[in-house]
Amino acid sequence: MLRRFWLFFAQAVTVLLALMFIIATLKPQWLQRQGQFGKQLAEPIVALREVAPGIGSSGPAQASYADAAQKASPAVVNVFSSKDGSLPPDPRAKDPLFRYFFGNKNNNKQQEQPAANLGSGVIVSSEGYILTNQHVVDGADQIEIALADGRTTTAKVIGVDPETDLAVLKVNLTNLPTITLGRMDQTRVGDVVLAIGNPFGVGQTVTMGIVSALGRNHLGINTFENFIQTDAAINPGNSGGALVDVNGNLLGINTAIYSRSGGSLGIGFAIPVSTARSVLESIITTGSVTRGWIGVEPQDVTPEIAESFGLEQKSGAIVAGVLKNGPADRAGIKPGDILVSVDGQDITDTTRLLNLIAQIKPGSSAKIHLVRKNRELDLDVMIGKRPPPPKQPTDDSGGDQDDDGG
Repeated sequence: MLRRFWLFFAQAVTVLLALMFIIATLKPQWLQRQGQFGKQLAEPIVALREVAPGIGSSGPAQASYADAAQKASPAVVNVFSSKDGSLPPDPRAKDPLFRYFFGNKNNNKQQEQPAANLGSGVIVSSEGYILTNQHVVDGADQIEIALADGRTTTAKVIGVDPETDLAVLKVNLTNLPTITLGRMDQTRVGDVVLAIGNPFGVGQTVTMGIVSALGRNHLGINTFENFIQTDAAINPGNSGGALVDVNGNLLGINTAIYSRSGGSLGIGFAIPVSTARSVLESIITTGSVTRGWIGVEPQDVTPEIAESFGLEQKSGAIVAGVLKNGPADRAGIKPGDILVSVDGQDITDTTRLLNLIAQIKPGSSAKIHLVRKNRELDLDVMIGKRPPPPKQPTDDSGGDQDDDGG
C-alpha cells in the first residue's frame, strides 16, 4: 500500500515538473505575472513616504553642538559687582535678574552683607567692550570681570540704557576673545539655541533649547521690548550672558525668566542682537542712547474701547493725554485722537508706536496719520528728544519701569 502511494506521489511530481518546464519554455510570461502579483501584495497600495532604513523617527542623529559652544564660550565672562567696593563674599550671591523681575523674597541675614551681584557678560569687541544687563551693574562701586581663560580685571561702565536693560562695560586687556554677531532676520521659531553663562556661580555652563517665539512684548520688564523667547535653561547668574545659534554666533543677551519657584521653567527672554548692537554703538559714540519722543500718553485701541467710544477704527493707539507744550501738543494732537501711522508705517498698538517714534532722530519731522471723531487727519510733528526715565528705587522691590508711551 505504501509502495503504491509513493509511486503515485513520484508520478505526480514528475508530471508537475514537466508542466512547469513546458510553461517556462512556451509561455514564460505566465510565471512573470505570478511573480508580479506576489510583489504587489508586499508593496503599499498608495505611495507613502517612509523614513529610510536605519533612521529613527526623529531623523538622523543630531550633530554635536560642541563647536558652537567652543567658539562662543571664551567671549562670555563672569561679572561680579558690589556697591561698597568689596567683592561678593559668596559667588552664589542672588542674581539680580530675579530681584528685578519678581522681587526679593529672601529676607534673611544675607541682607546684612555688602550688596553684591553676580551675572555674566559678552565680549563683543577686541577693544575691550562688553555687553551685559544694566541691572547686573546698577549702582555698583566696583565691577570685576573673570574671563574663561582665568584672567580677571576690573571694568569701567561706559554707559547704560535702563529702557532696554543694557549696559556697556570696558576692560583694558589684550588678546581678548570676541563673539561674532548673528543676524536676527535669519532667525526663526524652532531654531536651536545655546544659553551660556555662570548660573548659581558654579562656573561657565551651556544649556540648549530652541527659539520659542520672537518679538515678545507687553511683558512689563522693559520700556522697549522685542524679546527672543527660549526654553534654553536660564538660571541665576545667566543675566547678561549670551544666547547663540548653532554656529556660535550671538543672537541675544539673556535678560529675564518667568518662574514661580526661582528656577528655570523653560520660559526665558533675551534682548535681540539687533537691539543690543544699536544700543552699543550709540553708547560708544555719545555715551548714551538718544531716542525720539512726542510727549503723549497712549492706550491700545481694543474692541471694547472702540465699541464704547463708537469708533470705526479697530487698531492703533488712542491718545489718553498730551504733555503741555510737548511736540505732540505743538503739532495739534489732542486727547481722544487715534494714531494710525507714522511716516506711512502702521501703528498696531502702543508698543509699535513707541518703537516707531523712538527710531526717529530728534529734531526731524514726522508725518502722523490719525483719526479724530471718525475723520482722518495728517499732522507734521517735530520729534523731540526722549527724556531719561525716572531714577528707580535702589531697593529690591523689583518694580516695573514707567512708560510714557512716546
